Amino acid sequence: MIDSEGFRANVGIIIINDRKQVLWARRQGSDAWQFPQGGIKKNESAEMAMYRELKEEIGLDPDHVELLKFTDDWLRYRLPEKYIRKGREPLCIGQKQIWYLLKLIADEKHLDLTKMEDPEFDLWKWVDFWRPIDEIIFFKREVYEQALKQLEPYVG
Repeated sequence: MIDSEGFRANVGIIIINDRKQVLWARRQGSDAWQFPQGGIKKNESAEMAMYRELKEEIGLDPDHVELLKFTDDWLRYRLPEKYIRKGREPLCIGQKQIWYLLKLIADEKHLDLTKMEDPEFDLWKWVDFWRPIDEIIFFKREVYEQALKQLEPYVG
């Protein structure tokens, strides 16, 4: 769903473990790492989209995680000009995201990147809470920093 300003509605998912590390996933066939994320479909709430993406991208069910907190409002980023797909209607100029902080309460064996026919990710690892800010693609950096700052107090 793309809003009237050109931003695609999306959810971002930050999963922490007992050591307060975050799950970091590598995009299939590249060296780009990111948090799981995905679009919100028509007639789907942000929370519904988050649980759907959680299952599709990393194989976890709602009972494998504890929902700790989500961002108070949409966090937005604009796509650099070279990433905007011209000729598509409506034109998407970026994403607006609600970010969710989840704690993994099940065994790691439940993490499964192969739930989808065409998996989004091919590898995952646990990293320091703030490390993603240094490694994410430049145009998402500010949103990642905002999300981590808002959600850090709820890590425990």
